[in-house]
Amino acid sequence: MAELIYQQIIGDLKEKIFAQKFPDMKLPDERSLAESYDVSRSSIKRALSRMANDGIIFKKRGSGTFINPLYLKNESVFNYGSGKNLGVSDNFKLNGEKPTVKVLDFNVVRPTEELQRDLFIQPEDFVYKIERLRFFDDQPFMIETGYIPIKLLPKLSSSILEKSIFEYVQQELKQSVSKSFMSVYAEPSTAHDQELLQLTPTEPTGVMEGIFFLDNGTPLEFSNMRLHYKYMKFNSFVSL
Repeated sequence: MAELIYQQIIGDLKEKIFAQKFPDMKLPDERSLAESYDVSRSSIKRALSRMANDGIIFKKRGSGTFINPLYLKNESVFNYGSGKNLGVSDNFKLNGEKPTVKVLDFNVVRPTEELQRDLFIQPEDFVYKIERLRFFDDQPFMIETGYIPIKLLPKLSSSILEKSIFEYVQQELKQSVSKSFMSVYAEPSTAHDQELLQLTPTEPTGVMEGIFFLDNGTPLEFSNMRLHYKYMKFNSFVSL
């Protein structure tokens, strides 16, 4: 429960930051935040520490805690790092707006050898093949194709796929999808990309491909995400 509290605080503070609720770029002190959220100062300290590690804020000794202006200036649609579920519905935003989803395909297939290896499953462990198209307003920005072992989510349905799969995982399995291994690269767009993402034949596609893991280390999903190149933007905070 304590972990959930600090994650909720992070989410709320990020929303307030992007809504420009702190025009002086400075957060309230820890005591004020603890009173505002009606939590212990330890929960506030944990939330602020995670946000500082992610480069969202920085602490200036003797002056307080400030919002990193580069975090706002270079806002990415990829807002991972808050310590909660890593699902697209939860973490992909643009100007504070979450994407909408259109389910293109939802089938059951036999796993390839590559999927057996990546998801640690056997040949007889069938998987869901899920293809979804994501939009910001009416602008398509990503084609997402995922593979999830049926044995992990036997009740998965089309209605769930129109929302957040990983929130459903948290409710159904009582676990978060909190780790991932991702490869990121760009390549020439395919005819399929061009049709769905409204690209010209000369425009590239950004690709994110990898595996999402549950808290207990179980691989939940192999995902291939093909993005309109305009949304292929990442921010990284590195300690030297």
